[in-house]
Amino acid sequence: MNILALDTTGAACTVALRRDGHDDLILSEDIGRGHAERLAPMVERLLAEAGLAPQMLDRIGVTVGPGSFAGSRVGVAFARGLALASGAPAFGLSNLAVIAAQHVETRPLAVIHDAKRGDVVLQVFQDDALAGSERFGRDEAHRILVSRFPEGVSLAGSGAVLFEASGPVISAGLLDPVVMLTLTALSPLSASPPAPFYARPPDAKLPGGVDPA
Repeated sequence: MNILALDTTGAACTVALRRDGHDDLILSEDIGRGHAERLAPMVERLLAEAGLAPQMLDRIGVTVGPGSFAGSRVGVAFARGLALASGAPAFGLSNLAVIAAQHVETRPLAVIHDAKRGDVVLQVFQDDALAGSERFGRDEAHRILVSRFPEGVSLAGSGAVLFEASGPVISAGLLDPVVMLTLTALSPLSASPPAPFYARPPDAKLPGGVDPA
């Protein structure tokens, strides 16, 4: 199986490729901005290095957020376009689930994304995710963690440091491309196609006050 995984939700632009019987190939550039310009050339370079045409891909995975608003849109749009051109299904990978899978031996685990303006996106993983991720105010999220885990809970993600009083911070939330590839391979077909996972609704409005799609 030939699997491609993409991440443009943070400062890095990352492309990873897995082929049966070969080492994983990974390209990652810490660019801050400009993911739309860098993503396609990086994918082209990695496929060329592996000797694959896009039509030889079996699965495409892309991180959908929460993360950068623009970056999430770039990655998802590219993955969906590549899926249409190649015939390979594209799957969305929650950043929170990727982080949790990187620390599968640590449970319970609260993965927290700093959504700014006093908000966080929180998802707690025990044997499985206890509930869907939700956006909370910091005080409300703190009350949830204290009430559910009075003896403490391990923390990970960009917002973990905001809750150090609730337990040890084990990760700042960097995404592992190898884990992204594995989750793409395991994704059910019902998870395709991907859609962005925004930490908050867009601030921009279309004429007439309409929210953009």
